[in-house]
Formats: sequence, structure tokens, C-alpha cells
Amino acid sequence: MRRFLRENGLSIVMLSLFFVCLVGQAASGFRVHNQEQALHGLPTIDVLDYLRTGHFIEAVFENWESEFLQMGMYVLLTVYLFQKGSPDANAPDDPKEVDAKSWVNADVPWPVRRGGWVLRIYEHSLSLTLLLLFFASLALHAAGGTKAANAEAAGHGQPTVTFLSYLTTSRFWFESLQNWQSEFLSVAVLVLLAIFLRERNSPESKPINPP
Repeated sequence: MRRFLRENGLSIVMLSLFFVCLVGQAASGFRVHNQEQALHGLPTIDVLDYLRTGHFIEAVFENWESEFLQMGMYVLLTVYLFQKGSPDANAPDDPKEVDAKSWVNADVPWPVRRGGWVLRIYEHSLSLTLLLLFFASLALHAAGGTKAANAEAAGHGQPTVTFLSYLTTSRFWFESLQNWQSEFLSVAVLVLLAIFLRERNSPESKPINPP
């Protein structure tokens, strides 16, 4: 167990922080939602019902959407684009080529041994999976947003909207783009600061002594 925790500490801690924050979001969102319901003279709901509301679903997946977009684009763009001096990008004069001779090693993943179309998919499996998660999150964000918008419309006696029509609303794009711009900014700041600044023993930083 100690060895398992040592070898997987980063993912365990990150997923634990994710769970704690998600529970906190649900608890605080539940209170906010019921406060808004009471303010408009509408009935309040319990926690389990809240987790099925558009208010919660929309808030969760609009953030997941931006995170998976950020990571998917980061993985793809670092294949083709460079940033001199940054550990988060390939060096312009030092491209990473895969040595085909290493593919005969018995320890390589089975898609490499299999070759063909399986290998072609495996070669891009990271970016493909991240972008699939992005589109899934975007769809769930839109579904939650549609549900939330229709609940608000019903409370004000306004017509409801469909999933497809909600995708064209300024509300949906405002929610998406406000997250996207911050994600791309944070990556750009990390890439640029890592040229000049250091964090000892971090794989996201260059060692202390390089120029």
C-alpha cells in the first residue's frame, strides 16, 4: 500500500481535491439555488433533486468543457509549434522522433506491435480522447443550460427553448468563451514564465542552472 501511494500520489491527491471541490460546489450551489427559489416564491428542493437540475449540470460541465479543450489543444499544438527556452514545448532544433527500431521491444504497448490502423489511432489517442471528452462536456453543458434556461423561462411565463436553439444563444457562448479565454491565457503564462522562472524538482520546470 505504501508503495502504491508513493507511485500514484499525484493522481490520488488531484482526484481527492477534485472530489472535495465537487462536493463543495454541490453543497454551495444547492444553497444558492434554494435561495433563488425562495426569493421568487418557488418551492425548494433536496440535494439529490438539485444534482439533476440544469443549475448544477450546467455549472459543472461548462468548466469541464474548457479544461478538456485546453489540454486537448495544448497536446495538439505542442506537436507543431515551438517556444524557445520553455520546458513545456519542443525545442525548434531538437524535434522528438520515434525510433522505429525500439518498436520491436517486447515491452511496447500492443497497438505498437499490432501496427496498421490500430497504431495510427494509438499515435493520436491522447489528443483524440481529450477532444472527445471536450465535446461530451460541451454537449452536457448545453443540455444542462437548456434545462436551466427552461426552468427560468417557466418561472417567468416565457417560451422554452430546444437543445439546438440553446446552442445558438449568447448565454451559451458567454459561458463557454469566458472559460476558454482564461484557460488559453493560463497555458500561455505557464509556457512563457517557465522560460525564465524555476520550480526545483518539478517536471514542468527546467533545472535550476540552464540559461
